[in-house]
Amino acid sequence: MNVIDTKNAPGAIGPYSQAYEVNGVIYTSGQIPVNPADGSIAVGIEDQARQSCENVKAILEAAGSSMEKVFKTTCFLADMGDFGKFNSVYAEYFVSKPARSCVAVKDLPKGVLCEIEAVAVK
Repeated sequence: MNVIDTKNAPGAIGPYSQAYEVNGVIYTSGQIPVNPADGSIAVGIEDQARQSCENVKAILEAAGSSMEKVFKTTCFLADMGDFGKFNSVYAEYFVSKPARSCVAVKDLPKGVLCEIEAVAVK
């Protein structure tokens, strides 16, 4: 097992890692739309979805993988009414159309609108 850690994605805000690689498979923690450069959070679902995707991308690249190698995602939305806009941005990044679960939740850390976790091969 190898811990994946990069400064190009937000650091963990609790007792967990950004990702792990186990037997050539990368498991990311959920990525919320925090800009790793300054800690800011974008406004609106589309910009937040974009930043969450960029954070996943940075972790995968640090692990020697890529967005094209993702085969499963789990997405969390604060409001299912954002589903269409979220999907538009998501489709730009996850072009291989991985298997996915997408659910609405009551709250997300820091009051954000979305969170994405991914599983990819190396």
